[in-house]
Amino acid sequence: MKFILSYAKKYRVMIAIGMLIKLSAALAELLLPYVLEHLIDDVAPLQEVKRILLWGAVMLLLVVYVRQANVKANRTAVGVAKKTIYEIRRDLFWKSVNLSGGQLDEFGLPSLNSRMTSDSYNVQSFIQSSQTMGIRAPILLFGGITITLIMDAGLASILCIMAPILITAVVFVSLKGIPLYEKVQKSVDDIVRIMRENITGIRVVKALSKEDYEMRRFEDANREMANRDVKAGIVMALPGPVMTFMLNIGLTIVVVVGAYRVNDGVTQPGVILAFLTYFNMILMGVNGVNRIFMMMSKANASANRIAAVVNSEDELVPVPAEKAAVTEREEYIVFENVAFSYGRHLEPDKGMDENGEEQGQSGADAGASGKGFDKAAGRTSEEADRAAAMARFDGQERQKCLEGIDFAVKKGGSLGIIGATGCGKTTIINLLMRFYDADEGHIFIDGKDVRTYDKDELHRLFGVVFQNDVIFADSLKENISFGRDVETEEMRKAAGDAMAREFIESYEDTYDHKAVVRGANLSGGQRQRVLIARALAAAPRILVLDDSSSALDYKTDAALRKAIREHHSDTTTIIIAQRISSIMALDDIIMLDEGKIIGHGTHEELLQNCPMYQEIYRTQMGA
Repeated sequence: MKFILSYAKKYRVMIAIGMLIKLSAALAELLLPYVLEHLIDDVAPLQEVKRILLWGAVMLLLVVYVRQANVKANRTAVGVAKKTIYEIRRDLFWKSVNLSGGQLDEFGLPSLNSRMTSDSYNVQSFIQSSQTMGIRAPILLFGGITITLIMDAGLASILCIMAPILITAVVFVSLKGIPLYEKVQKSVDDIVRIMRENITGIRVVKALSKEDYEMRRFEDANREMANRDVKAGIVMALPGPVMTFMLNIGLTIVVVVGAYRVNDGVTQPGVILAFLTYFNMILMGVNGVNRIFMMMSKANASANRIAAVVNSEDELVPVPAEKAAVTEREEYIVFENVAFSYGRHLEPDKGMDENGEEQGQSGADAGASGKGFDKAAGRTSEEADRAAAMARFDGQERQKCLEGIDFAVKKGGSLGIIGATGCGKTTIINLLMRFYDADEGHIFIDGKDVRTYDKDELHRLFGVVFQNDVIFADSLKENISFGRDVETEEMRKAAGDAMAREFIESYEDTYDHKAVVRGANLSGGQRQRVLIARALAAAPRILVLDDSSSALDYKTDAALRKAIREHHSDTTTIIIAQRISSIMALDDIIMLDEGKIIGHGTHEELLQNCPMYQEIYRTQMGA
């Protein structure tokens, strides 16, 4: 609860005002049966109409005040809950988009989605209810007991015997519910993950007629969540029927005993009627307290999950220059004996799926399912890199995804990276842009250790197109400029270099043409050209194209490479490609295999001394 209180405390004045109003409304509600008892036992026997009307008016005023005060208090509670959860969601979103690659692997994208949605909803519901029901329920419970003790201690003692037992049961069961609801939220993560996979890969699912298979996967996850939810619900619901049963027994005893006491002239009839009303109030209070503890259990579990993200330490903070590595090499981009492995944040007995989610399978199982799972199955090269790294898990330590990576690129030079799916191509870019820190070795840009750069300063050097990158549901203009200060002429120039200008300007609304979600109204080649235009628009010092021309025909691909050479000659270019024609004209090429460089040189040199490169060339070029 400390996490929730840390956000809510700035609204303590509003909370205090709302709770005071709610308190006064609850106290007024408690007075109603007491006034009724006085009206029946003391006023009515006098047969004075004016006094009867006067006390009737008092009851009416109390009813009106209770209603209006509750409305005001509820609105205040809604306002506090809305403002508090707004700030929590804002901080959660900001932290999520600034997590390191390792932290994203640890939390997982589906889990971050559910923390932003269902977890934040649980917290919001608790913040709101705790200001309303959290005041009214205890007042009705303990206030009702107190007033009944004042009215008739003998009858009230029946309830006093039961109340401590009921409250203890509620608290005990509620504490048991917290870990159960944490498991429920983890099941929500699994469902979100499966939904996300199927939505993004719906075409693959349909093309392979795997709807039934995916439905079974969803059914398994849905059943697991339902079972956990039912278990938590049963445990948390146990006090309700028990309390109702015991209170109704108490009420029956009160009616029977009260009848004898009225008959003996010890108790007035109005007291019995008031007792019946107070017993109902006390029952509502007990149920309210039970519900509050249930919501608190959910909110506490959800708040812990949100706090784990919001309070996570920034891993990739800039390193002071005096503590950074130095290099004697003069090239613009330098990798010196770099090694890296994914999964350092995960438990050693867990695999990882393509979204960075932990899987409940052994390393051997992960290997069996991960090998050969390439872009044809819907994975990006980055996802395949991770899957391959997880597959190479021997049960004790994760083998390196990259090992002994050593190369350099001159300023304005170009580098091609080629290799099989999952060999570590995209991982090199992840390390260069410091989405992760290398386990061993050092990386330099312009003579500086990448760890010394401020994150924004580093990323402003780059124009990047990742494989299967995202087109947003916005105009093509906004997709290219992407919130940066890009002049219209610069945008048109970038579109021209990316071979996108012709098709964009063929639209009636040109750059104002709207792309739908994920650019579904554009062809694959059009999407890639818009993404390349986005990368070129801000005149980056380093251009990274990760298999970003796979949907282009050879003529367009050649024209694109020519435009980059001629119009961006000062830009250092790194191209990851599956086809040799996209990289054969570059200054330097590295051939990767299982995380190691097995060939390094120009196209002609690799044809002479790298058998794997020769085989790819013969396969693709027919030579």
